Amino acid sequence: MGPGARRTRGSRRRSPDLSPPPSWLRLQAVNDRPSRLLPQPRTAMGPEPQTLPPSPNWYCTRCSDAVPGGLFGFAARTSVFLVRVGPGAGATAGTPPFRVIGELVGHTERVSGFTFSHHPGQYNLCATSSDDGTVKIWDVETKTVVTEHALHQHTIAALHWSPRVKDLIVSGDEKGVVFCYWINRNDSQRLFVEPRTIFCLTCSPHHEDLVAIGYKDGIVVIIDISKKGEVIHRLRGHDDEIHSIVWCPLPGEDCLSVNQEENSEEPEIPNEKVTPPTTEAKGCYLATGSKDQTVRIWSCARGRGVMTLKIPFLKRRGGGVDPTVKERLWLTLYWPKNQPTQLVSSCFGGELLLWDLTQSWRRKYTLFSASEGQNHSRIVFNLCPLQTEDEKQLLLSTSMDRDVKCWDMTTLECCWTLPSLGGFAYSLAFSPEDTGYLAVGVGDGMIRVWNTASQKNNYDVKNFWQGVKSKVTALCWHPKKEHCLAFGTDDGKVGLYDTYSNKPPQISSTYHKKTVYTLAWGPPVPPMSLEGEGDRPSFTLYSCGGEGIVLQHHPWRFSGEAFDINKLIRDTNAVKYKLPVHTDISWKADGKFMALGNEDGSIEIFQVPNLKLMCTIQQHHKLLNTMSWHHEHGSQPELSYLLASGSNNAVIYVHNLKTVLESSSESPVTITEPFRTLSGHTAKITCLAWSPHHDGILVSASYDGTAQVWDTLREQPLHNFRGHRGRLLCVVWSPLEPECIYSGADDFCVYRWLPSAQDHSRPPQGKKGIELEKKRLSQPKPKPKKKKKPTSQVPVKQESFEGNEEENTKENAVPVENGVSDPECEEEAQELEMPCELTPVEPVVYTQISSSCEKSKAIINNNKITVLKKEPPKEKPEALMKKRKARSMLPLSTSLDHRSKEELHHDCLVLATAKHATELNKDLSADLEDRFHLGLFTDRDTLYRMIETEGKGHLENGHPELFHQLMLWKGDLQGVLQTAAERGELTDNLVAMAPVAGYHVWLWAVEAFAKQLCFQDQYVKAASHLLSIHKVYEAVELLKSHHFYREAIAVAKARLRPEDPVLKDLYLSWGAILERDGHYAVAAKCYLGATSPFDAAKVLAKKGDAASLRTAAELAAITGENELSVLLALRCAQELLLTKNWVGAQEALQLHGSLQGQRLVFCLLELLCRHLEEKQLPEARYTPSHHTWAMDSEGPFVQRVTSVWKRVFGLDSPLQCRAALQKLQDIKYPSATNNTPSHQLLLHICHDLTLAVLSQQVASWDEAVQALLRAVVRSYDSGSFTVMQGVCSAFLPDGCDHLRDKLGDHESLAAPAFRSLEAFFMYGRLYEIWWSVSGPCSKPSVWVRAAHGNTVPTARSQQENGASTEETGSEAACLPEPGSPPGLSIGLSRESEHVLSACQKLLSETHASLQNAQRTVAQVQESLAEMIQQHRKSLLSKPMASALRNNEPDQETEAPPSEAQSQCNSKEEEENEPVSLPELTRRLTEANQRMAKFPESIKTWPFPDVLECCLVLLHIGAQCPGCITEELQQQARELLRKYGNTKAHKRQRRTFCT
Repeated sequence: MGPGARRTRGSRRRSPDLSPPPSWLRLQAVNDRPSRLLPQPRTAMGPEPQTLPPSPNWYCTRCSDAVPGGLFGFAARTSVFLVRVGPGAGATAGTPPFRVIGELVGHTERVSGFTFSHHPGQYNLCATSSDDGTVKIWDVETKTVVTEHALHQHTIAALHWSPRVKDLIVSGDEKGVVFCYWINRNDSQRLFVEPRTIFCLTCSPHHEDLVAIGYKDGIVVIIDISKKGEVIHRLRGHDDEIHSIVWCPLPGEDCLSVNQEENSEEPEIPNEKVTPPTTEAKGCYLATGSKDQTVRIWSCARGRGVMTLKIPFLKRRGGGVDPTVKERLWLTLYWPKNQPTQLVSSCFGGELLLWDLTQSWRRKYTLFSASEGQNHSRIVFNLCPLQTEDEKQLLLSTSMDRDVKCWDMTTLECCWTLPSLGGFAYSLAFSPEDTGYLAVGVGDGMIRVWNTASQKNNYDVKNFWQGVKSKVTALCWHPKKEHCLAFGTDDGKVGLYDTYSNKPPQISSTYHKKTVYTLAWGPPVPPMSLEGEGDRPSFTLYSCGGEGIVLQHHPWRFSGEAFDINKLIRDTNAVKYKLPVHTDISWKADGKFMALGNEDGSIEIFQVPNLKLMCTIQQHHKLLNTMSWHHEHGSQPELSYLLASGSNNAVIYVHNLKTVLESSSESPVTITEPFRTLSGHTAKITCLAWSPHHDGILVSASYDGTAQVWDTLREQPLHNFRGHRGRLLCVVWSPLEPECIYSGADDFCVYRWLPSAQDHSRPPQGKKGIELEKKRLSQPKPKPKKKKKPTSQVPVKQESFEGNEEENTKENAVPVENGVSDPECEEEAQELEMPCELTPVEPVVYTQISSSCEKSKAIINNNKITVLKKEPPKEKPEALMKKRKARSMLPLSTSLDHRSKEELHHDCLVLATAKHATELNKDLSADLEDRFHLGLFTDRDTLYRMIETEGKGHLENGHPELFHQLMLWKGDLQGVLQTAAERGELTDNLVAMAPVAGYHVWLWAVEAFAKQLCFQDQYVKAASHLLSIHKVYEAVELLKSHHFYREAIAVAKARLRPEDPVLKDLYLSWGAILERDGHYAVAAKCYLGATSPFDAAKVLAKKGDAASLRTAAELAAITGENELSVLLALRCAQELLLTKNWVGAQEALQLHGSLQGQRLVFCLLELLCRHLEEKQLPEARYTPSHHTWAMDSEGPFVQRVTSVWKRVFGLDSPLQCRAALQKLQDIKYPSATNNTPSHQLLLHICHDLTLAVLSQQVASWDEAVQALLRAVVRSYDSGSFTVMQGVCSAFLPDGCDHLRDKLGDHESLAAPAFRSLEAFFMYGRLYEIWWSVSGPCSKPSVWVRAAHGNTVPTARSQQENGASTEETGSEAACLPEPGSPPGLSIGLSRESEHVLSACQKLLSETHASLQNAQRTVAQVQESLAEMIQQHRKSLLSKPMASALRNNEPDQETEAPPSEAQSQCNSKEEEENEPVSLPELTRRLTEANQRMAKFPESIKTWPFPDVLECCLVLLHIGAQCPGCITEELQQQARELLRKYGNTKAHKRQRRTFCT
């Protein structure tokens, strides 16, 4: 194994056949946000994004409303979602005509009321009320707040926009206060009608001043707001909450033939005055729905009820109603417009009833939608009518079943259903067999299965809730059985659902102790793989739980025990140290390798069937959240070895494991360098998903509130989605649509969005990130539960609990039905992660009781402690100075001796009779029993009765200690102990006296006292008493179970044998808790105490800073963990490299002798940085303190390097050089990209350069040339031209001739590599000449000379301004057009002429042909992706065809284009003419065949772009005529004609070749 660790083998250069990003990834973003926009015209880009919104709020009397024209809104959590209904929704043909179009965001707590303005001309206005105490008025077109008020001091319960007054909004709160608010004049009126809790209110549609109010106790009042809230009618009849009030849509009372109810009461008027009905109240009916299961119709003219409708118990489909169970009911009403003889009401089980009011003596109703499954399954909260643009009359309902349903009022049938979510969207999973079926795991205890491929219903969602009863945190479909769905829950449950049936799920008998984080199907491993053929399944289910365990479940025997795979890992790999806590599991698609992610950020790769450890990835250093293997069906099979991973540190790493997994290494490999690094997110990564339609395209979800699409091969961010208002938890790519992604978050939403439709390409940074954070913070915050103050004054140890609850539901307080609980919605606060949080405990203040008045006292007021100042002692009266008399032991007897004289005399007579009587008669016995205090003077039995009576009195008065003393006087010590133990009143004194009663009594008393102390939370004292009876193990376990680890270890260390396993278990348990809480140093001590130095070093390194890493490396070296020590020392050196601490980095590498090779690399890196600093290159502008040997700049660079190696590192013999070379050759770094960080790039380049110098020292010139070429190509691939030139100037100051001489034989294996190296050297010189002759203000240099001594301009390098070589070179479009030579006479120096004459080597037709074939493959792949996209566009743009045809006559009248313009247009049309699929296939086949003919030596080593070199030469020839031979220019033109097929090359070709 090489020094430090082995690394993955990256490709030597950017693979030429890697497909470029598809065309859709580069489309210009359009303004198509998923949830903040009103409907936009249909475009060819694709359909509008779909939204699964949060559930409408429960138990609100008016939280949904609609206006004519098809706009519907409902309150969900802290916002309002808007839905366009009808033809204007722009829904796909054949699907229900509705679409979620936007969201009103502004409230900070639950929205309790929502109402539109129903006045023509202002349908765009609406009002909301919230638990945050505000009422906001919105403009739905702009999604902004017009105005708001916060007049209420208490929770707002009801809200309504007056249908008669355009600017009047009426609201009421739970204390009975009503506010009338006029928007236009910003005026308000406060009315306090009744001191009752308001439940609902409705303004009259017939009179602008009348408002009906319903209260919690069943009272309904009608008030006149113009008369300061005067009560017009008080309607009594209901005896429970009023849920709904509706006015008859028609004025007058002639529409119904009803009689006054006989049992209705006379109307009460305030101040006991009965007034005749007012004209305002005449002629209208009012309907009210109440929790008392009745609907009452009231006459406003008479002020009394005229009709009562009793809600029927309907037999539910599939079972009847249990009469012993109180049915949940919310009774909401709707009175259809222009139909006063009909009334719609809700019912018990979610049904809707249409009542016929024409016959008051006959209660007749019609049930909505008799079809199976069309009705709501739970109670309905709101009903609101809607008239669409095509005049359809619809009714919209919201329910506890979390569905929004639309009903056709003419047929009473359900038109469509909008499903919603009542919790976090934790998990998304597409079925691999039932393509298009998306499973959604939600925190409301239900699983949704969404048929995204449905052509008839965009929201074809089926709910599964049986057997779940907890948050669904993980989902995974069976890879072969299309209907088998595995799920995991927050309470550790693992189950299997058959989505084709309605059967309850199978539940595994083995539960996780904590939340199930990940599920994965994979091949069976022992012991399941050892079963017989008939008993062994092809796939088993693996579950990873929050406690860090991965279980293997048998899918056929779910009731059997699941197996912990840690045992197999230990046995196979002979693991002696503590296994890490697992946090994620992922199987490679072929089922041959399993990846386990761990809490410390490491990733372990195991090989089936015995889970042999192949490699460990030490890249992340924080908890690993997600991993994903690349799919296997791409155009490049080697990409299936890519593993992407994300953790809490917000960086995504992609590792190429092909070399490691295909090798046959006996020992596991440690990987510390990623293949690609994706940086940009600002919070932890929660989910990763590869695109199944493209190669190397990845989407990530993050806690920063965005989802990001990446081109991993180029390390390039492509598109960023910011539609969510919360932290993203899951993301998945649609298997059907290449440009469709689904994401879920803690905002209770699932969005379907298009990457190409996003405005942003990368996650927000700086101010944008702050704005997004504010957007997320606008979500509701959980209200802390009120905690009772502790009554005991015994200090309680503050314990830590692992918190992974995210939704503060009341599931434990109320019964659960349909998998969801009663509370309105889940208030989710804490993060779904492993680290625990301390449970907040109220501070308890203890006041010491003392007789001294000089001690300070504490006063507790609102949880604040105020210490009073000491006051000087005052003189006390003599009476107070006397000592308090001790309490009497026999108070009852004493009191009986202070009775009247007659009673005392009678006592004497009774006592004398008892003392001298030969036997006691009944009367005497009765007298003695009544006068028990005489037992002090009679026999012992009577005395015992007296003591018993006195003892009972002490117990009743709360003085058990006096009772115990009396029992001791009696001599019944065992009884005293037993009584005290039963009452929990044992004391130290009693236990100390217990040995008097015997040894066994003492043992029993000590155990009972220890239990009592545990109930009093005095665990340490209880353990001490257990130790007194030599119960050491019980004492240790008691301390451990209550987290007194320090005390437990002290006891175990003092009383147990050193080799006792209990002591090691204590160390490991305490270390795990300390590690989880971030106390790494103390945790390391625990692991050292448990003789686990490996774990001690790892936990010290978890912090990741240089000091911790160095300490961990030293610790590992001391304890003999050499491999870990090497890895940590190298990590420490790399961390110090980031801060340019060269001295510290070398000191860290000195910790282990096997890092000698890395010391050489860091030495060369320091010298190279000094060399680049001297050239003032921005990539190496370091300002640290260097070693003294790095300051010497005399002599050739390579000579300085070897001199330092000999002088400082003692590398002075070929044998030592050969040993260092062999160690460094085992380390392979991935190829570079444009996004590779500069410090990482320089380190990798210096690694190759070190190999080159060592190879020269051992005279291995073939390897030296190859290593030097790899360094040059790495800088070329990264686009860092200046670094490439710096390397060439340092190692090839005089060119490549000396290397040619060293190689000698031109047919050697390194000959192709040498030709490539020489070509790159000439390539750099060629660019320097071109920039020198084309600059506007350059001076004479080594490349140019000015005639007559005039100054000649020289251009600065484009690279110094940040442009990459590929951008300036390979894209010929960016080259300037040839212009006239500069005004001054310019000539080339001899050096330039020599270079240009040698540039013929760059014009290699072989390489030009190979590069042309590679470009063809890339273009064909891009065309195929664009063809698929265009096909989708054509299907979506058919509705626009008619509009385009209408514009054709106008186009014909335009002036005809000129002849030249028409020729140009015809050429462009020919170039842009679409190519058929067979033609593209033919081109791809031919290109691959051409590439196969080239020898491997040509394809292995990269070569500069030949056509780019041709263009540069032609530009130099155009600017300096005569400096380039005509033969060379003609050769460049021929290559351009033959191989310049791209548009950019064709444009340049027309310039130079015509």
